[in-house]
Amino acid sequence: MVTGETAAGGAAPAGPDPKTPSAHQLRLFVALAEELHFSRAAARLFMTQSALSQQIRDLERRLGVRLFDRSSRAVTLTPQGRVLLADARGVVAAMDRLSRSASTQARRLSGRLVVGTIGAEAAMPYTHAVLRLLHERHPLVEVDVRSLHFADHFDALFRHDIDVAFLRPPVPPGVEVQHLATEPRLACLSASDPLVDRDRITLAELACHPVIDVPPQVPRLWWDFWAADPRPDGTPVRYGPVASDLEGLLHLVAQGKGMCFLPAAARDLFPRPGIRYVEVTDLPRQRRASPG
Repeated sequence: MVTGETAAGGAAPAGPDPKTPSAHQLRLFVALAEELHFSRAAARLFMTQSALSQQIRDLERRLGVRLFDRSSRAVTLTPQGRVLLADARGVVAAMDRLSRSASTQARRLSGRLVVGTIGAEAAMPYTHAVLRLLHERHPLVEVDVRSLHFADHFDALFRHDIDVAFLRPPVPPGVEVQHLATEPRLACLSASDPLVDRDRITLAELACHPVIDVPPQVPRLWWDFWAADPRPDGTPVRYGPVASDLEGLLHLVAQGKGMCFLPAAARDLFPRPGIRYVEVTDLPRQRRASPG
């Protein structure tokens, strides 16, 4: 064994500089700078608040500057933190570009496409049509279809775990959408609810019904639309228990713990004991993604 120097007589390769921050730490720094709230940033990053705090302290130690002022009421960027934030964003963006490029190249070499679906999207006619056309045009491409939960279906795109997804808008910034279809939403209610005997109802008649909620990682832009929050008169929605996927959501509705709104296709795709679907006359129709 040769220690200290290489067999050729040169210096041994140096290890990582303990003062150099990792790309992961810079990503955490950017997220906390955008949220300015440890709990929200930790939820967004799928980690505990204590782990986030520890990583930020280590980053500050490595950089030799304090990035945040912390108090019991607020988290704010220090002047040094504001200056370094732009550089940190640049590094994170460069790493994301590198990751996307490497992922694209790897899949081109392997001929593999990872497709995500949420809810009933895998069973929809347009999904079958798109995948069938893909197979006809590119028969050597291996297609891997993955079912996604509410909490991760957008993040799976941002993390490049999937290449494309069949999902329900609205979408957060950074997601390119092609609309496939337009359909109404229906109220999904417990079979014991008196309103299920009606052919049509209005949002006002659902004012006292709690709506099943989703995990905090789900963009509120998305769930606010599906919960019709706020209502047309400005009234905020009252939320009930949390469901992380469609089956959990339907189970809670059947138990009478709350209601939800689902696309009209759910009536045929998800007939479940204990739930009923009712048309809501004043819900706007939703457009969905179409090959353009």
